[in-house]
Order: sequence, then C-alpha cells, then structure tokens
Amino acid sequence: MSGIKALVIDDTIVYRKIVGDVLKEIPGVEVVGTANNGKIALSKIASLSPDIITLDIEMPEMNGIQVLEELQKQSDPPTVVMLSTLTHEGSEMTIKALELGAFDFVPKPDEGKMADNMQKVRDAINPIIRTVKRQKQTRLKIKNRAVTPTVKSQVPKTSPVKTSPAISVPRKAPSEIIGLGISTGGPNALTRMIPMLPASFSVPILIVQHMPPMFTASLANSLNNKSALSVKEAENGDTITGGTVYIAPGGKQMKIMAGGDGISRKIKITDDPPENSCKPSVDYLFRSIAQHYVGRATGVIMTGMGSDGTKGLVQMKQSGSIVIAQNEETCTVFGMPKEPIESGLADVIAPLENIAGEIIKTVA
Repeated sequence: MSGIKALVIDDTIVYRKIVGDVLKEIPGVEVVGTANNGKIALSKIASLSPDIITLDIEMPEMNGIQVLEELQKQSDPPTVVMLSTLTHEGSEMTIKALELGAFDFVPKPDEGKMADNMQKVRDAINPIIRTVKRQKQTRLKIKNRAVTPTVKSQVPKTSPVKTSPAISVPRKAPSEIIGLGISTGGPNALTRMIPMLPASFSVPILIVQHMPPMFTASLANSLNNKSALSVKEAENGDTITGGTVYIAPGGKQMKIMAGGDGISRKIKITDDPPENSCKPSVDYLFRSIAQHYVGRATGVIMTGMGSDGTKGLVQMKQSGSIVIAQNEETCTVFGMPKEPIESGLADVIAPLENIAGEIIKTVA
C-alpha cells in the first residue's frame, strides 16, 4: 500500500471539517482520524500511525509546538503540516514550528464563504500531498529494492557531469555577494546554516524564501536572534552592506539596482508578477545578481519544491558565478537543487552542514 494516511488536529470543528474534507477529495489519501487537542493527538498518532498530520498551533491541553517537540523524539515521526493564522503571532509560532522540523504550513483562511475557504486550503495542501506521496513511494522503492544500486545512484553526487552552458565570463575575483534560493524545509535549514557563518563574514547575503507576507519578517527576526550576522527583512532602497543577510519580503519581488554614486548597490522591492508561481521568486533575484556582479557572485540553491532558481542560476553561471547546491540526502524536498545538479550547473554539491563552509571558501 502506497496510500497516505492523514490525521487532522485542530481544536476548531470548522477547520477540522475543511481540512478533512479537502484531504478526503485527494485520491490515495485516507483520513484516519481527527483530534481536538495535543494530548489526544499524540495518543492517536501512536495508535493510527499516520503518514501525515495537519497540526494547529493554538490548542488546549497541549499546543502544536509542544506536540511537535514530542514528535521530534520519535525515530520515525509523521510528516507535519502546520495550520497557521495570518497574524504576527501566528507567523512567529509557525516559523518556530518550521525551525523544529515541520514540513510546511497552510495558512488558515479566516474570511469568506466555506467553499472559498476550502478552495484556498485545497490550493495550498495539494502540492504538499503530492510531494509526500512521491517521498513515500521513493522510500518504499528503496526498501523493496535489491542491494544492487541503480546506474543513476552510481554517479557520485560530488562530481556531477558538466553539461551546463559554457561560462561566457571568467571568474574575476572572490565573491562579493551571495544569492540564496530556498523553499520547503527552508526555515529549518537556514536556522542550522546561517549561524555557522562567523561575525567576520563580510559579504552580503540575499535570500529568497518562498513565504507569504508577515512570515518572512518573523523568519528574519528569528534568524537575527540566532546569528552573529545581522539578518533583516529587506526594504526598498536598502544599501547592500557586507555582513548583512537580507530576506525578500513575502508577496513581493526583490532585485538589485545601482546606487546613485555608480558604485554602491541597493535593493529594489517591486510588485512585479510572480515567476514560477512564486512571489518572491529566486529567478527574479538571481537575474539581477548576474547583471550587477559579473564574475563576483555565488549562487546557492537549497531544499524546496519546484524548480524556481534554475533559470537564474544559468544566467549567474554564464556571468562567471560559482554555484553551490544542497545535496539530495539533506534536502527536505529535493526539487529546487535537482536540475542544477543533474544538468551540471552546480560547481559544489554539499550536505546542509557543509554549505556555510563552502560559501566561505568562495569569498576568500
């Protein structure tokens, strides 16, 4: 059986019904139960062994964060999708949950008709379920496969075949800027990686993390509290300075523009359309880095669904940038780094724990 067993956990009956009904519509998904507080949830998780749970944060008896902390003690916990309110406090708690290892989150619709709210949940949760299904099928294949590895797995991940477009501009100097694209699994990965960069790191880092408004500000605040570097949500007109990490604001696009003095570089926040269904988009940022930092940039692509960032990395590579990709084994979802690795765009393929060190090498 490769179906997905789901457990819906929420103290509000309306959301239990919305989420439960949406999940029941999805082929191959069985809703095996519901729970209205954390203590009941842990008991049902133990007895029903769900593959995925949807978890509310604010609940009586035991809240969602406490449930998540208990699940982290288990050897094979279910995939956790948080249900988050679109408030400042809700975004802060959701970031904490994602840093603790929650897979992703679905914003709770709080206005409109039931049918409209169901559609919003449907649009958010369907790609998550598709990814969880693929991951479960992959695990089953690995478990059932003979010990003999496939041809694909025999190709060393640290030495990809170089089939990328030729670099048209030679690398000029150590990198003067780092562009980083990340999505699903990002807050947890960034919480582990960014604090590894020392206070002496003197190059700016521009990050696109796929998230809606408010959540990127909460992520920046959380990382700033954990890092020796200054981390902030980028604002229009910010002068790009070394040792600062800028996170693109949710629901906006971020790019680089020349300063009035012709030397400095500034951040421009725009309301340009989504790219790859993403706003902010990694491709949008990477294109501007390729334009403004020819031969002096590093592109980093990490865990996430989809392929946002690949086209931008092609342009960065053609302008002489170094490309670092997170390896498959340490990605929550091996989507965004997959094509850059398989096409040979990536100069370095590294596990999460080594990415900070690889970034440092490119600025030396």
